[in-house]
Amino acid sequence: MEFLLDPNVWIAFAMLTALEIVLGVDNIIFISILVGRLPPEVRDTARRLGLGFAMASRLALLFSLSWVMGLKADLFHVLGNGISGRDLVLLLGGLFLLYKASHEIFVEVEAREQDGPPAADPVAMKAAGKKLFWSVIAQIAVIDIVFSLDSVITAVGMVDQIGVMVAAVVASVAVMLFAAKPIGEFVDRHPSVKVLALAFLVMVGMALTAEAFDAHVPKGYIYAAMAFSLAVEALNIRARAKRRAKSA
Repeated sequence: MEFLLDPNVWIAFAMLTALEIVLGVDNIIFISILVGRLPPEVRDTARRLGLGFAMASRLALLFSLSWVMGLKADLFHVLGNGISGRDLVLLLGGLFLLYKASHEIFVEVEAREQDGPPAADPVAMKAAGKKLFWSVIAQIAVIDIVFSLDSVITAVGMVDQIGVMVAAVVASVAVMLFAAKPIGEFVDRHPSVKVLALAFLVMVGMALTAEAFDAHVPKGYIYAAMAFSLAVEALNIRARAKRRAKSA
């Protein structure tokens, strides 16, 4: 228990927890958007299951570090570029994210205008039943694995003690569990923010795909662009609210 008195351990824990929370932002957005298609009474369950999968996948990868680090070894070469197991996971995850986010943008922008909002209609969502629920959970589980891989590799690069890594993962998921519901409700209330979040996921999918081919795109650039866009959208929301108040 002496290591608990070491301030370096607590500093590493705080830094890693903060990093895990930041890296989990895209995961929360993805979960919030998918869960928004479910009936309101099962959304909390889906959120908890989704974040539970996120924690379980991170912990499973942490306890199989030798296998995770082995994923960085080249399996074959394409046009002179080495392709590793990690690259394949990132490529497939990036392509899946690009497809899913693009499809959701189409549903929000085009299908909703043509056919009304069937996906947001509680009656239509209830009719989908268990099939829709488990389809959403399966999609969350797939993308959780992709996001967890980079998260774990980052953790290994920062901290040596496996106990600190596990504690940081559990703490970050606990924070995300509290944040997921208000974020999801806010996105549902503001369709323009939902489209913006989907555009953010397209950027993340492109970054994952580029990363698979060793073209590193710092996430800080993506988060900075997203923060600026959200600040502009917040001003738009405030301006619309003032106009509605005046007209009322």
